[in-house]
Amino acid sequence: MQLSQLAYFVAVAETRHFTRAAERARVAQPSLSKQIQLLERELGAPLFSRARGNVALTSAGEALLPLARRVLADVDTARLEVQELAGLRRGRLRLGATPSLCTGLLPPVLATFRSRYPGISLRIEEGGSRDLVRDLAQGALDLALIIARPHAHDPALTTTPLLDEDLVLVTAPSAGSPGDPLSVADLRDLPLVMFRDGYDLRDATLAACRAAGFEPRYAVEGGEMDAVLAFVAAGLGAAVVPQTVATERFRVSRFARPGLSRTVALAHRRDVEPPHAARAFRDLLLAATGPRR
Repeated sequence: MQLSQLAYFVAVAETRHFTRAAERARVAQPSLSKQIQLLERELGAPLFSRARGNVALTSAGEALLPLARRVLADVDTARLEVQELAGLRRGRLRLGATPSLCTGLLPPVLATFRSRYPGISLRIEEGGSRDLVRDLAQGALDLALIIARPHAHDPALTTTPLLDEDLVLVTAPSAGSPGDPLSVADLRDLPLVMFRDGYDLRDATLAACRAAGFEPRYAVEGGEMDAVLAFVAAGLGAAVVPQTVATERFRVSRFARPGLSRTVALAHRRDVEPPHAARAFRDLLLAATGPRR
């Protein structure tokens, strides 16, 4: 099995077209098709069905695709790492983070990193924790700032807890001034603006409500962070969010002790040491957050 064969396979899988895949890979189409056939012969299974000109992945192709993407991503990371260690003063950091961390914790740390390492290319992927964990596993990210899930441990990842964040309830300013601390049971009759599936805040809110014996009622469901905050500000409902995004444009209510909180953690794949640029960023981030608090 050759790396070029895996690259051709991924190109066909993503374009669903042999000619377009050959153009993207900058190789003649007959040569690409031959290499795919050799790969299929070596693996002992067809990777694509080619009925009536429609190219689709077979079950074997579906199984190979995430593995092939990860192998190619690891090779690319290794190439950049060797170049950087050879003194070319360049590299790449692929970092994932949840939306609230992109607007709160990350900007000052990234600014310091950029000033120290101006030759490093930065790529930031914003998403929910489950999406970021998937991207880490596929080799699409070097590091990810995720929310640690209680009693859930992914053996494929190494995670370092950074800090604990309080969660609060935000409503439109017209709802009045903050009152006494809330209990989770107070959410029973509130219409909630709920994050889309894949967001840790959705999971945390649902788990807290179910532990209190009820299912929450939704006013709007399926938003990203910016949309959820805009919907709350417009008076559509309330939302449980990190305290760091609860600005003065909202009525903010805290939860009574022990309250609701989440743990922010830094994660990377256990089977691959992060590249030099990622390790340098990790050191800066750990210094900025200090001991877990």
